[in-house]
Amino acid sequence: MKTSEPLTIDLDAETLASLQAASVWRGMSVTDYVKSAVETATRKDGELAALVQEGLDDIDAGRVYTQEQVEAWFEARHRDIAAE
Repeated sequence: MKTSEPLTIDLDAETLASLQAASVWRGMSVTDYVKSAVETATRKDGELAALVQEGLDDIDAGRVYTQEQVEAWFEARHRDIAAE
């Protein structure tokens, strides 16, 4: 079973130069840098999608706050921080 798949992308000269500079700065090959960036981006997108779904589930279950409640929460938090 194949565990990886090659990927070819076209980059403009400026983006390619930035990619090469970033990989050198991190002490990585361009390939390893791109793999790391893609892994990070897809993990973060997965986390964001789960957070959004949690919010949608809360809405469906009626666990919501009004604009006034949120503003009051922020105001109270601001006062607490200012008092410190």
